[in-house]
Amino acid sequence: MSLPAEDLALIGRCYREITQRLGTFIVGNEALVDLCMIGLLSGGHLLMEGTPGTGKTSMVKTLARLTGCGFSRFQCAVDSQPADILGVRIYDQESRDFYLRKGPIFSNFLLIDEINRLAPKTQSAFIEAMSERQATIDGITMPISPPFIVIATQNPFEFEGTFPLIEAQKDRFMFSMTLSHLDAEGELEIIRREHTGRLDWEAFYSQLGPVMNPSMVLSLMGSVAQVHIDGQLLSYIRDLVVATRNHSDVHIGASSRASIALVRGSKALAALRERTYVIPDDIKWLAPRVLQHRVILTREAEISDITPSKIIGEILDRIEVP
Repeated sequence: MSLPAEDLALIGRCYREITQRLGTFIVGNEALVDLCMIGLLSGGHLLMEGTPGTGKTSMVKTLARLTGCGFSRFQCAVDSQPADILGVRIYDQESRDFYLRKGPIFSNFLLIDEINRLAPKTQSAFIEAMSERQATIDGITMPISPPFIVIATQNPFEFEGTFPLIEAQKDRFMFSMTLSHLDAEGELEIIRREHTGRLDWEAFYSQLGPVMNPSMVLSLMGSVAQVHIDGQLLSYIRDLVVATRNHSDVHIGASSRASIALVRGSKALAALRERTYVIPDDIKWLAPRVLQHRVILTREAEISDITPSKIIGEILDRIEVP
């Protein structure tokens, strides 16, 4: 079964309109917008690392509004508990029964700020939700309505009161991305927009109308799954993932979730580019964003200032492209 032409045209039209509307307020971050759209259409979650003040919250909140989806945000702290995220059952004296006060995880877009401030016990509260789209509260399992995407941020420059993400948690993120400040021209554009009054968040957000709705997102997710990947490209994905496991500077390589992420993500990227098939450049663009947070270096490599991004770059240069 191939991707219907009308669905492909709809994906392209929605993508162009979303990026155009985002661009009227958000400066830069085009790759992040693409990655969020890929995550939404492929059912994946995103981990962002970088400095504060790069427009992450505004971008994600805007994207949720444009796709007609619900949005919630959770600011992490060292004393946050799983119940703060999942919710809690409360006894009602009038009805003499318990009712569930749902936490922020019951949403379509969940933005988790500074996830590395959570203790490992609280981090684990996300694992079930991210993997199985459900949450268990007091022994009762509650489904999370699709579409569901978790977008988490972490600040790599603050270490006091933070905890490294547990490996099981990191592996649940389909993609990761490192953000940096704008370049000089982008910074000047911010200054121009502030000077001319075009950075009024309340005015911008209040006039936004949805381009999509949750039902449309779910339908297009099914369409994206029909994008074709040639058998040689499937082998290319295998070679990239296996190479991370056999690299001399890598202690633990990427799991099979990385292979799945490259398949699903490359299909979504091809659809956003209005193609019914995946090309090698789709996989090469996604590979660093899929693999780098899954690679655990040897102690010797860390001491030598070798980074996962350098290793992924080396692998991409070495593995022959079909």
